[in-house]
Amino acid sequence: MTKKIALLRGINVGGKRKVLMKDLKALFEKLGYTDVVTYIQSGNVIFDSNSSLGTIQIASKIEKAIFKTYNFEVPVVVITANDIKQAVESNPFLNNEAVSNNQLHLTFLQGIPNSEYLVKIASYPTGSDQFIIKNRVIYLCCQDKYHKSKLSNNFFETKLKVSATTRNWKTVLKLLELSR
Repeated sequence: MTKKIALLRGINVGGKRKVLMKDLKALFEKLGYTDVVTYIQSGNVIFDSNSSLGTIQIASKIEKAIFKTYNFEVPVVVITANDIKQAVESNPFLNNEAVSNNQLHLTFLQGIPNSEYLVKIASYPTGSDQFIIKNRVIYLCCQDKYHKSKLSNNFFETKLKVSATTRNWKTVLKLLELSR
C-alpha cells in the first residue's frame, strides 16, 4: 500500500460546489481506497492505494467519480506521502529569518511544466511576492495575504499550462503529519 494525498481545488468555497467530508470519504472508499482520512472542509484526502496507476491517472479517476456523483468538475492533484515530505524538507524560504510561516504556501502541480513555460514565468513581475518552482511544487512567499497575491492558482495554470492547487504552510504540515 502506498500513502497518497488528494488535493481537491475549489470545493466548499462560498457555498459553491459543496461536498461533505463524510461523503467524500465514502466516495474514496467506493473507489477502492483504504485508510481514508479527510482534513478540513477544503478537500484534503489522505488514503492508501495499492493501484498501479500513477498520480495523474488516480487524480483523473477521482475527478470523474466526483463529476459523476456531484455533476460538477473539481480539479484534483494527487501526491504521495513522500512527495509532501520532500516538499516540506526542500522549502527554500524556511532558511530566511525574515519570513514567517504564515507567509508560506505551496502550490502543487499536476505535472512538471514544460521548460519553455518555466523560462517565461521566471521573468514575470510579481511585486513583493516570491516564488520558486521545483519539479511539481511551487514554493510561495507572500508578503500580504495569499488571496491578495498575483501568484494564484489561475496565474500558474495560465502561465505553466498545468493544473495547480495551493495550500498554506500550516495545512501542508498537517497533511505531512497525517500521511505518516
